[in-house]
This record gives sequence, C-alpha cells and structure tokens, in this order.
Amino acid sequence: MCEFFVKADPIQYEQRSRTVRMHGVLTSIRLENMVWDILAEMAEDEGCTTNALIAQFHDEILAHRGEVPNFASFLRVTCMRYLRRRMMEMERLRADVADPPVQATGTHGRSLPVSVGTVAPLRPR
Repeated sequence: MCEFFVKADPIQYEQRSRTVRMHGVLTSIRLENMVWDILAEMAEDEGCTTNALIAQFHDEILAHRGEVPNFASFLRVTCMRYLRRRMMEMERLRADVADPPVQATGTHGRSLPVSVGTVAPLRPR
C-alpha cells in the first residue's frame, strides 16, 4: 500500500503560493499543487473562479465560526471532504447500476412504472 503513495509525483505535493483578493485585501495562501488542482475542479463545478470559491469559503467559515484560525488547513480538509463526497456518490451510482430495478408487469401484461430507488406500494385487493 505505501508504494502507491511513495511513488506519487513530487510536483503534486510541492507547495505553491498564490495571492487571493478577499474583500479588497490581497492575501497569500500556500498550498500543495494537488490541493490547488482540486480547488480548481471544485470551482469549475460551482461555475466560478478558484479565487472566488476561496473567498466564498472564507466568508462562510467566518460567518459560521466567527474566526478563521488556520485557513490553509481548512482548505486542505475541504478538498479531502470534497473527494470523499465524490467517491461516495460514485459508489452509490455504481451500486444502482449493478442492481437495477426490476420492471414489473400487471395482470394484463402491461408494464407498471417503477422509479429507481423506490418500491411501489402494495394495494390491498
């Protein structure tokens, strides 16, 4: 298992500083290249720039917690949580594909509608 991690491209964990403008103030943030790449992917998913996403995160954590003691660490953990959520979504989709709903037929041979992930209720006769 360790071999997989040890053979990672060193450029991925090399740190790079970027300047981000938040409320008119320039702030320098130093993160690993892989974290910057994940933030860029998240920003693309949100339809905004990486800088805009980072400023939004800063505003939201400030509103929620009242302070931002270690923003770079917050961004790293945010990226890990994003990747975990994506992985869980993919696993759910894969499970849905592996176990598709069975199309039921009525007493007259007509197909009955069945929604994915739901079970049609039984009606008493």
